[in-house]
Parts: sequence; C-alpha cells; structure tokens
Amino acid sequence: MSQTGEITEETSPGASVSPQINAADRQKRTKIIYIVYVIAALDITWTFLQFSVTPYLAKKLGFDTLWFGYLQTTVGIIQLFGGPMFGRFADLFGARVALSLACTSSVVFFLLLAAANHPAMLFIHKLPTVFMHVMPSCQMVVADLSEPEKRADALSKLGLCFGIGMITGSTLGGHLNTRYGETFTACCGAVGSAFSLLLVVKFIPKTTKVHAPKTSTESENKNKSVFSLGQITRLMKFPGVTPTFLVKIIASLPPGIFQVMFSVIALDFFKLQPQQNGYLMAYFGIVQMVMQGGVIGRLTASYSESSLLLLSIGVSSLVGLCQAYMHNVFHFCLTVVPMMFSLSMFNVITDSMLTKSVPSSDTGTMLGLCTSVQSLIRTVGPTAGGFLYVNYGISSIGLTQFVVNIAVFAFLLQRRLKKRAEQKD
Repeated sequence: MSQTGEITEETSPGASVSPQINAADRQKRTKIIYIVYVIAALDITWTFLQFSVTPYLAKKLGFDTLWFGYLQTTVGIIQLFGGPMFGRFADLFGARVALSLACTSSVVFFLLLAAANHPAMLFIHKLPTVFMHVMPSCQMVVADLSEPEKRADALSKLGLCFGIGMITGSTLGGHLNTRYGETFTACCGAVGSAFSLLLVVKFIPKTTKVHAPKTSTESENKNKSVFSLGQITRLMKFPGVTPTFLVKIIASLPPGIFQVMFSVIALDFFKLQPQQNGYLMAYFGIVQMVMQGGVIGRLTASYSESSLLLLSIGVSSLVGLCQAYMHNVFHFCLTVVPMMFSLSMFNVITDSMLTKSVPSSDTGTMLGLCTSVQSLIRTVGPTAGGFLYVNYGISSIGLTQFVVNIAVFAFLLQRRLKKRAEQKD
C-alpha cells in the first residue's frame, strides 16, 4: 500500500489479488476487510433502527397500507437509478470517497426522519437514499481485496455482519422507539451514521483497485462520465453476465415482494408491537449469522457455484409454498431458517458470479447494478405486494414465489442437464 492509501499491486485485468502478493500486503488487505465488516455491521444496525421507526411513524401520520406502499416505492425508484451510478462513481473515485458520501447521506437521512412531522416529510426524508449505498461499497472493497477463489466466502461474511446489524438494530430500535419515541430513535441513527463516517475517513484507503496495466479500452472507460449509461450497461456484454443477471432479477422478485411487505404484515396480519417486531427481527439476525458464518462459507468451499445457485432457488420455491399456508407468527418462524438460507445463498452466489465475470476495475459498477435489482424490487414490490395482500391475502404472495421460483429452478436444471449432455457428446 502506498503512502497515498492506494493498493499498489501489479495484476492482470479481471483479477482481484495476484498470486505474488506478499505477506505484508496480505495483512494490510485483511485489516481493511475487517474494518469494512465493522462498517457494514454498523450500517445495517442503523438501517434496522430505521425500520423500527418508519412504519409506526407513518401510521401516526395517517398512512394506510396503500400510501405506505407508495413510500416504499419512492425509495425503490430513487435507488434504482442511484445504484448503478453510485457503483461507477465508486470505481472512478475510490472506496474512501464513495463510502464517505454514503455515510454522510445516512446522517442527513436520519436527521430528516427525526424532523418528520408531516406526511410530506416522510417522502422528503427518502431523497438522500440516492447516495445511501454503504453495503454495495463494502462489497466492492471486499471483492477488490479478496482472492477470486475465496470471494464467495468473503462476501458471505458481509452477510454475517448483516445478521449482527439486524439483531442489534432491531432490538435497539424496538426499545428506543417504545421508551423514547421515533424522534429520539432517529437521532440515534444520525449519531451512529456519523461514527461510521469517522471510521471510513480514518481507516479506508483512497482506492482499493489494483494498479494493473491499462488497455486502451479501460483507459477510455475511466475517462467517461459517472452518468454514462453506455459505460454502465456495457458490462452486460461480458460472457455469462446477462443470463445470471436475468436469473437474479426474476428469482429475487417474489421473495422481495414479501420482504418489502413484511413491515405491513407484521403490523396488520401478526398484530406485532414495536418491541415484539424488534425481537422477531433479532431472530432473523441470529438465523442469518448462523447461515453466513457456519453454513454458506463451507458450502462454497465444497460445491460449485452453479449447484448452490440451483439449490437456493429450489429452497426458495418451497419457502413460498410454506408461507402461503401459514396462519400465525409461530408458523412463520418455522419458515425463517430455510428462507434466510435461500436468500443469503442466492445473493452471495450471484454477486460472486457477476463480479468474477467483469474486470476488477468494474466491480463497483457491477455491484451497483446488483443493487439496482433490489431497488427494482422496492419499486414494484410495494405496489404488487399491496395489491396481492389487499385483494387475495397473504397466501397469494407465497404462492407467487412458489410458482416463479419453481419455474426458474426447472429452467436452470434443464439448462444444466443439456450442457452436461453436450459435454459428454
């Protein structure tokens, strides 16, 4: 690492870490990755702290299920366009600047939430989410600094951080909201985000990209604008990117609808109070930690990514079928284990496959596109989920997940069997 805080390794385009990396450089990389894990865990903590505020504040301000869906859709639209541009911004200007911008936006987001005393303010406080991409930035750093064969395991550790943040944020948010109210809880989120910003400025290097000899094409790409749609969508031309990306979109949509509707389901269907909702989210976090820390890493070391992708989609379809026939919180808790397994495995594997398919100089942009998938879900999910829930009940959401994911599973299985047959011939 140079004195300017840059990674100074020579490597070929598309590789994240060279085999000739020395022990001192590896130790520095490991330290940065561990700090990124801390930043990610803190960011998720503040995110789930916010989840303990917004639904209940929206209800106090007169929002019904439909208008709360509009609020969620607003966030999805903002981040749908902001994610890819932010990813390219991170590629061009480096990890420190990108993470600093994301954390600063989180501070503004929570301050506006604390000041929200009118329905319009709930929409206004969502505007900073266009830059609130701490987790994709953390994924970019981990992808840049981890060896390709260990990337899936390294990315899965971010999921472990997600579980820690989910437990801490949900529990803390539930208690703070119950005892001190929404305004105080939002202010705590602003202070926490400011602390995350200090960690970024202090410990994250200016850039985590390797210094490889640049081709004329790469040099040209670096000179393009952050807002160049062509430079963002060109990644779809790399081999294997488009099919994997389409699978990510289609298979993510049904379980994503359930996720974006869960706050409404918890409030309306399960009749949970803020503190009870916090305990349930903490349970999610515990399961997430077990899956990411003790299951996914071992599976990625033993099985191919294509096999694990197939497994995650198959399990997801069964989860949807179980959710279609649940009647209470206990029934739902039984589905949480396979649900968290399928979601965690699917996201880790698809992110790993996609970042390996593009040059290392474009991992941020690729992860920004991956983030846009989640934003797309948040855009169409609340409207679609609200329509299904209001007109056909919670079972319709689960059945939709079952049908869509079993179709994707059958498609991938058929494609895999066909490929094996061609290899034998």
